Amino acid sequence: MKLSNETVEVLKNFSTINPNLVIKSGNTITTMSALKNIMASAVVNDKFPIDFAIYDLNEFLAALSLFDKPELEFSEKYVVLSDNSGSTLTYWFSDPSVVTTPNKLITMPDVDVSLKLTSQLLSNVQKAASVIGAPDMSLSPTGSLSKSAVIEVTDRKNDNAHDYAVSVDVVQEENISYKFWFKVENLKLLPGSYSVEVSSKKVSHFMNDKFPVEYFIALEPASSYNE
Repeated sequence: MKLSNETVEVLKNFSTINPNLVIKSGNTITTMSALKNIMASAVVNDKFPIDFAIYDLNEFLAALSLFDKPELEFSEKYVVLSDNSGSTLTYWFSDPSVVTTPNKLITMPDVDVSLKLTSQLLSNVQKAASVIGAPDMSLSPTGSLSKSAVIEVTDRKNDNAHDYAVSVDVVQEENISYKFWFKVENLKLLPGSYSVEVSSKKVSHFMNDKFPVEYFIALEPASSYNE
């Protein structure tokens, strides 16, 4: 089989969440961070024939890059990479017991706030956080509590920290005050626009609007709702 560019991009993105990966037979790939505060799942166009584990996903991606349009031939314990040049590389799978993998996807609790996060807005927020060295991002209401909010990146532990803020429209079932905190480093998302759901149970759900990939990201303990 050959891997599509989209599948390779998913693998590259998932390698930023966890370098370990177990791929199940079929076309759904899931991963979970070592701290279990990020979980992601993607449905890809390629269908894998077997279950297998990769201990170092970045190494596997580097092996793929050695070939022009590599062909993958799977065996029980390894995969052989090749192309028209006549070169081959045998890549051995890992023992699944030493690889971090989710047993099941998270069931999203009741959603308290939802919003649309455009590709440009997401890019701007991440760029601003990098420029000013802001490790934290918050979402809190402004004006009418049920219709508008502000996303801010800053250093929550530094009263004199630089901050960058942008207004967003939100949907909120109840007119309740909140302040949801995220770690910027946990926003390991493929580029694109997202539908975002946030629960006061301190979990969020990011769903890409064009590609079937979703992320569950834990909120920080400092998050508050109706307090």
